[in-house]
Amino acid sequence: MAKTFRQMVAEARSEVEVLSPQDAQQRIQQGNALVVDVREPTDLNPLGIIPGALNVPLGVLPLRADQELPEHLREPKLQDRDQQVITTCGGGGQAALAAKLLKDMGFNKVAMIDGGTTGWKNAGLPVQQA
Repeated sequence: MAKTFRQMVAEARSEVEVLSPQDAQQRIQQGNALVVDVREPTDLNPLGIIPGALNVPLGVLPLRADQELPEHLREPKLQDRDQQVITTCGGGGQAALAAKLLKDMGFNKVAMIDGGTTGWKNAGLPVQQA
């Protein structure tokens, strides 16, 4: 049976760790988390991006995180399956799909930010222009 975007997001959220913006910030400040913003580069502003986040659009995330594709297609920061990865997007939906995708690809410590970058910004946490 066909699934809607909302159904896919709900399914993904049930399979990955969902962090409050504050909990995500705490993990980032501990220095052991990579934040991956999966929005398209043209969608990063005016909302902004979490400082230090790596922008890898959802559509190319499986390519960039793959360990068997040619090196020029891979993102070096997405090769360690044991690092903490926290996904975000504009509102959280694509971040959920991205977190599940990374989990399916063998990442052991994947989480998403509840509400995405909008939730982060609404919590009073810093963003920067991309």
